[in-house]
Amino acid sequence: GPTALALLGPAPGAPCCPHGPALLFVKTSQGKEEGRRFYACSACRDRKDCNFFQWEDEKVSEARLAAREEYNRSHQPCFTHRQNVDRYKNFVLLPLSKRRFCQECQQLLLPAEWKKHSHHQFLCDITTTQLKSPSQLLYPLENKKTNAQYLFTDRSCQFLLHLLTDLGFRRVLSVGTPRLHEMIQSKASQEEEFNVRSLLLDIDFRYSQFYTEDEFCHYNMFNHHFFGGEAARETCRKFLCEENGERVIMVTDPPFGGLVEALASSFKKLMAMWRETEKEGHDNREMPTFWIFPYFFESRILDFFPSFSMMDYQVDYDNHALYKHGKTGRRQSPVRIFTNLTPSMIVLPEEEGYRFCTVCQRYVSSGNQHCEICNSCTSKDGRRWKHCVLCKKCVKPSWFHCNNCKCCTLEKHSCGKSDSGCFVCGKAGHKRSACPSLSRS
Repeated sequence: GPTALALLGPAPGAPCCPHGPALLFVKTSQGKEEGRRFYACSACRDRKDCNFFQWEDEKVSEARLAAREEYNRSHQPCFTHRQNVDRYKNFVLLPLSKRRFCQECQQLLLPAEWKKHSHHQFLCDITTTQLKSPSQLLYPLENKKTNAQYLFTDRSCQFLLHLLTDLGFRRVLSVGTPRLHEMIQSKASQEEEFNVRSLLLDIDFRYSQFYTEDEFCHYNMFNHHFFGGEAARETCRKFLCEENGERVIMVTDPPFGGLVEALASSFKKLMAMWRETEKEGHDNREMPTFWIFPYFFESRILDFFPSFSMMDYQVDYDNHALYKHGKTGRRQSPVRIFTNLTPSMIVLPEEEGYRFCTVCQRYVSSGNQHCEICNSCTSKDGRRWKHCVLCKKCVKPSWFHCNNCKCCTLEKHSCGKSDSGCFVCGKAGHKRSACPSLSRS
């Protein structure tokens, strides 16, 4: 029968790979009892990117532990963050003609290093503008699910930033949102009256070449691991302190192939960190959050954060073939903002086709019609959905009720197949491979 992986979560004393503490998983087979538990890399879903594996009950020899520590050490970046900050200071003092960036090593080069990189491709005359937009200078690591670096379009980024400032937030914890971070940083350096600050937490260490230790922490959002140890954790904690009423919001844009359960666990830890910094009355409150993720994960996210709701705004990405706005993308972006803020506060731009529904008290996509029976605006994908009396809910316009399957589904489908539903979560309407549950088979 088919097998699936279930995540058991971060375990105390878990072994480490180069991406920090591994996560504990168990293999389950339909109709059989649970399989043997094992540790695997938290960040890489693909064994090619990190092949760490260890059975939970396995006794690991001293020699193998030593070899593993050596391996982890040798797989750390060649410069520390501190060294990168010093290098940057020297780099900016160079005349334009001596500012080179090695494209193969993804590294700013000082003149003494040119020789070593002489056979590599490099960019010359790196301007201050380029240094202030590293997300455009660095090539995106798209091949890895770990670093699925799809960057917000300028339009989506501007929208998010305006929304945050209009809501009165002055500190943004940018978890895996380098483009938002750099937009905030460059505005802050150019405009005197712009007083928003951002701290970037990202697994991509290349950013340490452009940002100080107060602006960037090397962080793995799948296991809540700060590579810089206690000092980096302290930087984050300090940043979360709300001095002079500067409100903090976390904005996060995880890889969509990521384990929702692992992400939720890390975000809860970041929220707890925020709560600890507070002197008064945050005990039962959650740190304001924007979690940016595809709409078909809605039920999973709400399982972990019942206080969240999904906004209709479609977030677009620059280098994502599928999720571009308008005519160039193959379809509309399925990516949405999940937030614990009051929905009526999230104002969406009417010129981009959003309207306010007075009954739902939130902005919705203009094609999203209020259904009298469901008493809500039910569309998830921007098209107008239709109510099915038999299913007692609204469904996609392309679906029809099938009496055999006793539910709405695509017109062309093989009956009875979806009866048992998805093997991973048991729900009908999708295959195991597309299951929004945490499992990746």
